[in-house]
Amino acid sequence: MKILIVHAHSESQSFNAALKDCAVDTFQKNGDQVIVSDLYSMGFKAVADKMDFKDLANPDYFKYQAEQTNAASKNLFSDDIKVEMDKLIWADVVIFNFPLWWFSVPAILKGWVDRVFAMGFAYGGGKGVYDTGVFKVKKVC
Repeated sequence: MKILIVHAHSESQSFNAALKDCAVDTFQKNGDQVIVSDLYSMGFKAVADKMDFKDLANPDYFKYQAEQTNAASKNLFSDDIKVEMDKLIWADVVIFNFPLWWFSVPAILKGWVDRVFAMGFAYGGGKGVYDTGVFKVKKVC
């Protein structure tokens, strides 16, 4: 099995980091392939902005989702987003590992979701949603 762990904790000695390390060891011992996106150590940019695209469809008026759709059709996502999209395509299982902050995910993980699950790539543009969506066969934990 191919497993992507999206890890969102800034402290390498945290309980979340220990869980991530244990998961990696366990999966690898079982013969699974594991990739970890350690968002803090990667310096992953959480803010969605114009820099997410190599070129803009409309440089005069920036609308993020329209630019995502354009980038998906023309392969114009910035390299950092494209790398994460490729990991998502590769994986059979995606594990989100994070502390609960203010009843939600940390901002860096929210930014990962906003930027990587892009319109035109993961949904929208006739791609379907939920049980008819692009990633319907993936398991997420």
